[in-house]
Amino acid sequence: MELIKKYMPGLSSEQEAQFSALQNLYSEWNVAINVISRKDIDYLYERHVLHSLGIAMVIKIAAGSQVLDVGTGGGFPGIPLAILFPDVDFHLVDSIGKKIKVVNAVAEALDLKNVTTSNCRAESITGKYDFIVSRAVTSLPEFTAWTKKNIAKPSKNPLHNGILYLKGGDLTTELKESGGKYQIYKLSRYFKEPFFETKSVVHLWY
Repeated sequence: MELIKKYMPGLSSEQEAQFSALQNLYSEWNVAINVISRKDIDYLYERHVLHSLGIAMVIKIAAGSQVLDVGTGGGFPGIPLAILFPDVDFHLVDSIGKKIKVVNAVAEALDLKNVTTSNCRAESITGKYDFIVSRAVTSLPEFTAWTKKNIAKPSKNPLHNGILYLKGGDLTTELKESGGKYQIYKLSRYFKEPFFETKSVVHLWY
């Protein structure tokens, strides 16, 4: 939790309480439904919460925006972003029902009124969103093929409407195959922990 306060100064007392509650919530749920690898649960704030908030280092999402989190798993990056941006609506989807069960339970425990969920595949989503976020659920070309139909046209944010994708490693080939325009933001510019040395936020727009 100190990591979050270090990089996210100015949190309200409610936001601090919500972030603080994540460790117990996910530890308890992980016993029943393994949504976070056993070796990672002790690093929840660095490898999952702060990693998700890497998107917030790239953009302060405008109030009233609509964000789709595809392949959310246990709720990342959607849940941490929903805590940080209470005036933004987040729709978290995953094709695995038990993962959405965990997301619903966490969102309810935190009283997150800006989170909705669906147990479905990305291809079946018809709504339009300012941003589509995800944490490396598949290759970028496949992800963009699933989701670029869901990008809304009018933009109310400082960045173009599009995809904000958390991924590590060399993305050159994947980005070429994805089409569109892109910008890579290396998370090592914002976070000093070694975990982030190879991690990036990729902004893709069309």
